[in-house]
Amino acid sequence: MKVTFKQAVAVAALTVLSSSALAAEHVVEMKNSGADGAMVFEPGYVNADPGDTVKFVLVDQAHNSTSVEVPEGAESWQGEINEGITVTVEEEGVYVYKCTPHAALNMTGIIQVGEATNYDSAKKAVDTLTESAATNKDRLTGYFEQVQK
Repeated sequence: MKVTFKQAVAVAALTVLSSSALAAEHVVEMKNSGADGAMVFEPGYVNADPGDTVKFVLVDQAHNSTSVEVPEGAESWQGEINEGITVTVEEEGVYVYKCTPHAALNMTGIIQVGEATNYDSAKKAVDTLTESAATNKDRLTGYFEQVQK
């Protein structure tokens, strides 16, 4: 069977479209108050698949989302204060992030994508953020306990 150039392009296009159609969007709200207390990302733990997007939505003013630890090969991000940001998580591993102005209040979160390939470095980032937090010290460690090796 002979495949024409047009057929090959059509197959490639369908492959790309079908893989992006399977990707999920996870919404994380940036809030002054939520189920886990004051100054919180909700939910604080997200389990995603490679290619999914995580959309950080500003519910209350003066928040952002900034990566602290990402898996090898993954892109870090730094959202602007008072703006949402959408991040596509392509690489497997643990992504640790914070709200820059509220890091001292442990406004932090975890995204796990597939296997926790960077478990040890993510754990170090969690420990560092938790040690420097003035309040909510159990919050990030609680999220990290949900990470599956």
